Amino acid sequence: MGNWVVVAQYENDTYRTEFIRRGLETKEQALEELHAAAHTYVPSKHVVEQWRQVYRFADQESYLVVIKGRLTKWECTLRIAELIPDSTDPAASERARAEDAAVEDAAMEDRTAEDSAVGDRTAEVSDEPQDRIPPGY
Repeated sequence: MGNWVVVAQYENDTYRTEFIRRGLETKEQALEELHAAAHTYVPSKHVVEQWRQVYRFADQESYLVVIKGRLTKWECTLRIAELIPDSTDPAASERARAEDAAVEDAAMEDRTAEDSAVGDRTAEVSDEPQDRIPPGY
């Protein structure tokens, strides 16, 4: 399992970080996944996308994605990151990585089941509003 990840960071009542992909072996793989996510990523909340704007930052390793939904405009930053050891004991870092991998595998299974039940979120259209207006807007 690799050390590279692709993450989405956004504010939705609180500041959130969502892991899009974990365990990528190389920086190049992470950059490929990042590029693909910039044009396809939809937040975990249901947004019926009307249009999308993607801005690449000068470092070429992060994007600002703006999605216009029915009622709101949603913004997030997509980035790559590398996991580095935060302990002087390499065994502790390896145990933490193994535990994290097990949690990610379980989460991936849940997402796969949810996606198969829901279908493609971008194509999903409901008669009821999908976006909500933030408090105080």
